[in-house]
Amino acid sequence: MKLVRPKKFLGQHFLKDLQVAQDIADTVDTCPDIPILEVGPGMGVLTQFLIPKGRPLKVVELDFESVAYLKENFVQLGDNIIEQDFLRMDLNSLFDGKPFVLTGNYPYNISSQIFFKMLEYKDLIPCCTGMIQKEVAERIAAKPGNKTYGILSVLIQAWYRVEYLFTVHEHVFNPPPKVKSAVIRMTRNETQDLGCNEKLFKQIVKTTFNQRRKTLRNSISPILDKNSPLSADPLFNKRPEQLSVEDFIELTNRVEKALADTPSEVKRE
Repeated sequence: MKLVRPKKFLGQHFLKDLQVAQDIADTVDTCPDIPILEVGPGMGVLTQFLIPKGRPLKVVELDFESVAYLKENFVQLGDNIIEQDFLRMDLNSLFDGKPFVLTGNYPYNISSQIFFKMLEYKDLIPCCTGMIQKEVAERIAAKPGNKTYGILSVLIQAWYRVEYLFTVHEHVFNPPPKVKSAVIRMTRNETQDLGCNEKLFKQIVKTTFNQRRKTLRNSISPILDKNSPLSADPLFNKRPEQLSVEDFIELTNRVEKALADTPSEVKRE
């Protein structure tokens, strides 16, 4: 069967370097003995190194050409080749509700959305590994005070330990992307409960980073009115990139209390 032609609208960049593929596959060994779900297998360059691990393996692919190629060249996968949009899937039914490792050479145009999906199913995904744009990997792994620190950094690090493993150069792909890539690993931390209102936590993180150059006093104003007594606190002189995950949790609790105490001063979204 002829090779699959990469499709730009699907964000496809097929990995050619087998050693890099092997190294990515080996990142799942951190979470042994549980099934593996590979997103965006393409022509199976990573799949071929996951199969020998002897664990239940399913692959999810949206591109019908790639699905046909996989079915012809990886017959041992049988019904475990799933032709669906990962972002629309109910992951609870994949392995009968059992936890699994998420991995892949992720489509660049939806990599952030994949990780938001991971967060929705964090209790099912104790480990997530794979390759993404270097810029996105740096954002996820960034620490407070860094200009790349942002929404993804806070929301993922609230629940996962993040490791930036290695950089991958453009020439090992077909077609070569315009940016460098990186392999990361995210492993669930011990947090079971943030200790705050999770919905408000996410809202505060997203709202403040959407105006990251402003101080919290200004950037949080869609949620908490500038005239609220709480906004006089010195904490509100800081910008969001200066706050750790723990700081955002504390801020969420204080904002929730302020909203409850002074509902008339709140600006509703």
